[in-house]
Formats: sequence, C-alpha cells, structure tokens
Amino acid sequence: MPPKATEHGLRRTRCRCPCFRLCNDDQVFEEFNGKPDSLFFNDGQRRIDFVLVYEDERRKETNKKGSNEKQRRKRQAYESNLMCDGLQLEATRSLLDDKLVFVKVHAPWEVLCTYAEIMHIKLPLKPNDLKTRSSAFDNFNWFTKVLQVDESIIKPEQEFFTAPFEKNRMNDFYIQDRDTFFNPATRSRIVYFILSRVNYQVVNNVKKFGINRLVSSGIYKAAFPLHDCNFSRQSEDLSCPNERYLLYREWAHPRSIYKKQPLDLIRKYYGEKIGIYFAWLGYYTQMLLLAAVVGVACFLYGYFNQNNCTWSKEVCDPNIGGKIIMCPQCDKLCSFWNLSITCESSKKLCIFDSFGTLVFAVFMGVWVTLFLEFWKRRQAELEYEWDTVELQQEEQARPEYEAQCTHVVINEITQEEERVPFTTWGKCIRITLCASAVFFWILLIIASVIGIIVYRLSVFIVFSAKLPKNLNGTDPIQKYLTPQTATSITASLISFIIIMILNTIYEKTDYENSLTMKMFLFQFVNYYSSCFYIAFFKGKFVGYPGDPVYWLGKYRNEECDPGGCLLELTTQLTIIMGGKAIWNNIQEVLLPWIMNLIGRCRTVSGAEMRTPRWEQDYHLQPMGKLGLFYEYLEMIIQFGFVTLFVASFPLAPLLALVNNILEIRVDAWKLTTQYRRMVPEKAQDIGAWQPIMQGIAILAVVTNAMIIAFTSDMIPRLVYYWSFSVPPYGDHPHYTMEGYINNTLSYYRVADFRGRENPYTGLGNYTTCRYRDFRNPPGHPQEYKHNIYYWHVIAAKLAFIIVMEHVIYSVKFIISYTIPDVSKSTKSKIKREKYLTQKLLRENHLKDVTKNIGVIVEKMVEVVDNNLRPKVD
Repeated sequence: MPPKATEHGLRRTRCRCPCFRLCNDDQVFEEFNGKPDSLFFNDGQRRIDFVLVYEDERRKETNKKGSNEKQRRKRQAYESNLMCDGLQLEATRSLLDDKLVFVKVHAPWEVLCTYAEIMHIKLPLKPNDLKTRSSAFDNFNWFTKVLQVDESIIKPEQEFFTAPFEKNRMNDFYIQDRDTFFNPATRSRIVYFILSRVNYQVVNNVKKFGINRLVSSGIYKAAFPLHDCNFSRQSEDLSCPNERYLLYREWAHPRSIYKKQPLDLIRKYYGEKIGIYFAWLGYYTQMLLLAAVVGVACFLYGYFNQNNCTWSKEVCDPNIGGKIIMCPQCDKLCSFWNLSITCESSKKLCIFDSFGTLVFAVFMGVWVTLFLEFWKRRQAELEYEWDTVELQQEEQARPEYEAQCTHVVINEITQEEERVPFTTWGKCIRITLCASAVFFWILLIIASVIGIIVYRLSVFIVFSAKLPKNLNGTDPIQKYLTPQTATSITASLISFIIIMILNTIYEKTDYENSLTMKMFLFQFVNYYSSCFYIAFFKGKFVGYPGDPVYWLGKYRNEECDPGGCLLELTTQLTIIMGGKAIWNNIQEVLLPWIMNLIGRCRTVSGAEMRTPRWEQDYHLQPMGKLGLFYEYLEMIIQFGFVTLFVASFPLAPLLALVNNILEIRVDAWKLTTQYRRMVPEKAQDIGAWQPIMQGIAILAVVTNAMIIAFTSDMIPRLVYYWSFSVPPYGDHPHYTMEGYINNTLSYYRVADFRGRENPYTGLGNYTTCRYRDFRNPPGHPQEYKHNIYYWHVIAAKLAFIIVMEHVIYSVKFIISYTIPDVSKSTKSKIKREKYLTQKLLRENHLKDVTKNIGVIVEKMVEVVDNNLRPKVD
C-alpha cells in the first residue's frame, strides 16, 4: 500500500509485504511481447511510467565479486521499497545485450492519487471556456496563417478549471477515465518524485536514498521516462498520441524553421520548465528582429558614407597621411612607419565609428528595457495559460538537499527540531570555500588575459620586424596585413581558444543546480574580460615615445591604431561570437549524433525496428540535470554580447538573430531525436536569469557610453569640429573636419629618444615623428605635457557619459513604470478564473453536504417510522 500523507510529508514503515521475498530472491524476468511501440507492461494494461536500467552482476566478466554483491543487495532493497510504496515493477532482459536488464515501473491509481495530493498537483475540475488564445496579429490572419501551427495536425488542448488534488474531494474533479486523468508527463513526475526519495540503505542511522545516487554510483546505468513513439514515424499503437512525432514534424524538422513553435505541445510533452525556456528563447528572437533591422540600417549608413569620411581621406591622401612619419611602437626592432599604411583599416573604421553608432547605442538602451518589460507581460500570460499562477512548491526539498540534512537544530519560530545540512559555522566555511574557488578561477582568467597581453606585445615586435618595411605602405601584403592587424587577429583567435578551454574545465568542476550566479560570474569574466581590456584599457596608459609605460618592467604597453581601438574590439567580438556559435553547434549537434551513430552501429543491423521502446530510448544520449542550465547560460552570454558592446558592432543583433533561429530548431531536433525524454518539471518563470538580464541591461548603458566616449573617436572629432577647427584654436573660417588627423597627432623630437627606446633607423634619418596623443610639441615651455585640446576632450567625454546615462536611465524608468508586469486583461482573467474555481468547489461541497444531510434525514425518518409502526405479535 502507498504511504499515508501527513502534514510533514510521508510516513514510512518497515516493509512487510510479500513482494519483499521476490526482490531478494532471483529476479523474475518477463519475455518481450514483440510490440516495439508498446508503452505498457506485457499484460497490455499497465502503462510504463519510468524505466530503470542495470547490468546483471552475475553475467559480468569481472573479479569484483564482493563489490557486485553489495550493489545487487542495494538494488534489491531499493526495488523492494519501491514495491512496498505501491509501485509495480516488471523486469525484461535486453534483446541486444543479455547483461542489461530493464525494470519497467508503473504507478497504480491509488499511488498517483496519494502523491498528487502530497505534491499539490493541480488537476482538472471542469472544462473552462474562459481561456482564449489571443494574438496581436489577429487582424492579419491572412498574412500570418503560414507561420502558425496547423491546428488540424496539432489540435489545441482543452482548457479546464483546476485545483490542487485532494483524495477526499475526488468527486469534485473531472474524472472521465482513470487511465487518462493523469497525463503521461504528470505520471512520470510523480514516479520520479517517489524514486528520488525511497531509501536503499541505512548506515549509522543515516538513510541513503534516491535514484540519482544509485545511477551516479553505477548501481543503475540509467533511469528515464519513455518517449511515446519513434520520431520519424507514427506508432503502430492506435491509442498512442504520437506527440514526439508531431513535435519533430512541426517543430524540429528544418522545413518548419519559419513556423511558430507549438509551445502548448512542448509544455505538455516536456513540462513547463522546458516550455518556458523555448517561449523565452522564441520571444527573445522575435525582439532581436527589430534590433537587427536597426543595426543593419546603422551599418549601411556607415558603409555608404565611408567615402565621405574626411579623416579617413586624410589618412589615405599621399600628400597628408603619406607624408606623416609615425614614431616606432616598440623598442629597437620597430621602425618609423608611414600613417598611410593604415588606410584600409581607417576605411573600415569609418563604417563602425559613425553617427549611426551613437544612434544605435541609444536605441539598444531602450530596446533592452522594452524586451525585459514585454517579456514579463508575456511570462504572466503563460502563467495564466499554463496554470502556474499560484504554483505551490511541489517538492518540499530536493532529494540531494534532504540527504545532506544531518544536523539537528531548533527552529526559532516553531521551537521544534529540524534537520539542516550545515551548522552556522559549517555554512560560513562552505561559503568561504566556494568564494575562494570562484576567486581562484577569476584570477586564472585574469592571468590568461595578462598572458594574451604579453603575447600581443611580443608578437607585435616580431610582426614589426618580419613584415615588409615599405615606408609608403604600397606593398600589397603590408596594405592589408599591418603589424596591428596581424597581432589583433591572432590574439583574438588565441583568446577564443583559451576561453573555450577554461569554460570546459570549469563546467566539469561544478554540478549543483544552485550555481547560477557563480557560473555566470565565471562566464562573465571569461568571455568579456578580453573585450573590456581592448575597450577600456588598451592604448589608454602608454605614455609617449620618450617616456613609455612598461608592463612588468619589460614589455612596452600596447598602443591602438591612430584611429583608436574600436575596430580591434569589433574584430574580437566577431571572432568570439562566431566561434562560440560554431563550437556550440558542434557540441550540441555533431557530438550527440556521432555518439548515437556509434551506438547504433554496435547493435545488430536492423534490430532497432524490432527492439522495444525502452531499449531504443536507452541508446539515446542522457540530457543531464544541468542541460537546460547551460542552454540558458549560452543565450545569456550572447545577450551580453548583443547589449554590452553593441556600440562597436551594430551587426551583433543580426548575428544573434540568425544564430537563435537555428538554435531553436537545433535544440528542438536534439531533444526530440538525440536525447532521452527528460523528466517533466513545473516552472513559473525563467528563475534567476531574469535579474541577471536586468543587471546586464543596466551595465550595458554604462559600457556603451564609455565605448563611444573612450574607445571610439567620436567625441574628439566633435570637439575638433565645434571648437578647434575655427578660431581662436583653428585656422579654418568655418566648421570643418579638415585638418583633424594633423591636430590629433602630436610631435616628438627623434633626438630625444634615449636608451632602449632608440628606434630602428635603417630607412632614413628624421628629426621628428608623430604619435597618437594630445601633447605639446618639442620646444614648448611645457613640452610633452597634455595640451588644452586634451582637457577639452576629457571634459566632453565625461559630460557625454553623464548625459547619455541619465537620458537612457530616465527613459528606462519611464518605460518600466508605464508598462505593468501583468496586463489588465490577464489580471482580470486570473481573478475571474479564481473566483469561478472557488465557486465551483463551494457548490460541489454544498451538494455533498446536502446529499449527506438527505441521506441522514432519510435514515432518521426510516428509524422513526420503524419505531412508530405497531408491533405484530
């Protein structure tokens, strides 16, 4: 019999049922009935709700007899306790490997009802005609029909009023058929709840329990619910709903890439937790469409106006840039070089460093707020439609958490004893160790960034010495492959490789589901540190040719191109975003496909068509308990690239859009074809990822403002145009950008070089050279000190950051205030449904009370009649 529910959970007693003998004697194995699509026991009546797989120790070719015997006893005790909890088991040997045993688990009606009450599962009361799916595009059905899911193939689910299940009010619920009242996803969730809490061993009064520990220790090889059919064909069983086949056909197949996702069927088959992920990913992708359109428009604006870029023309002009001799950028091995060799990079820079950059940065600050606010509204609609508005915590505590609760303390509120995993001192030690581990990994990332910087400095010297030294930049190689470009590209590639290696190693060290913030912090530093270095540190603290700044007293600090570091930041973002997308697709698609292909090759040819469903599913790949966590993490990191550095790369939303369109279908294909079915889980929202995105949105305003101010040359150009191109500082009679390049390059006397800064002089003798900075020329009373232009630019940069931040933050606040998290119509629907549900329960309760009173009255009348009736002798 199943355990009785108490207010504190389950009350378990020692098993005394006859099934105990069966579990501890030789296992009885059932023969396969020959129906590969069957989802039932061999009797064809009891549905398979879960499958456990183990390897028979008696058929293993190993000398570890003692260890095998211990494992067998633990498994037998576990299966005995499962049956004593009311579950029914049936064991079947594999058709392909006689060492494998599949234990099919079935939960009978009484067990399902008992645990549905314990888990507070909401079940149907009566059909609900209030829920109607509306769309903002209802007036354009003729246009959007091709994008919709075909309702003749995937039929809309019937909606119900629901309430938490109670056994003593079973008559209130809409039970037309006991076999279908609990759908397969709910049945699997209930069975997994039981499997996770049944113990298999008691050591020193400490219970060891849970299927997860048994699988991780090798006692069981796998535990999973079944897919309902083959993804490529419909089941031969006429009662099978073929939901997996429908999902593959209408969701995961490449021909459905343009269609909307069947979110209701995804939620029904995989549970709300998977459903809310794909709903969020789909909504994020839709919002990216607007950002991508504006980003492409800004990119095209820069592209078509690059020929009007005055300062780029001056760089490429042989009479201006061709006559400007630049100072060497490293010691001894580096030579003087001509500004015109940066002509091609300056043209590319004009595309990204334009007025469109500023417009797009402001737009993205508003876009990210609109996305977050509208997603909250969409999430509230899904909570209503999927009936998770008042979702109660089904599981009082995770099994892994319960297993750690060994310390007894007194609850300050209830004054009762309760078990906790750690004492206060133990909790402090644990927090310290976790913080130290994260701090160690962050230091390791910082060390890798420093290593990349040292690489840049060293390789720049090599490229400067080895590449052709044509001073005028007419050599075809030198025209496109300058030392700066070669160093930037190779360093970005190496940085990407290091990022992926550190990411892979760190993922292997942590496995707890509570590591969301910890993992994101690591990934944040890992992925973004090189971008932050290029954007805000490279070229900012270099000194000047006669007094350069050195790293570690040895390496001269890295300088930017004369046009700034914006183009290098764009290159870094392109390589990391593109490389990350390619690498993730290899991991998510190619590796599972190869593993499954190898598994199929090991089996008998053509045997898949004859093997049962549970054996076919066993040879698929396990998803892993953190599989969805890493899917979220991948998208949040991408969200950071799209928002934090978008001022330097307006095409980032377009790349993200294309990646996400493919990502949705790749994830769908992976789930439906390559992985075992996950245990369905309830979820109300996207959890901790929402505040993380809000934090990124706030930080993005600051980073983009600082990129425009300190990384791009927009502010110095504006200061020159409005102040230094005309008197009293300039010589031009009207506002112009002519002379900008000459104004932004300072002079240095070659004779002032000293010591190890002596430049390579094999190409001629020069009295002066130029360098990127705003300093006084030689012979000035304050030579090589910052000039007045520098202080004007600094003041303008700080003023720009303050104004831009305040404007965008004000707009964000207004948007957040004016757009409620839950729409008025959704609030009304929720209140209306709650009212009708309570009314329905009261009416049913009154009917039951009236019925009981009627029965009592009838019995009382009958008793009175019997007492008043004259007795016959």
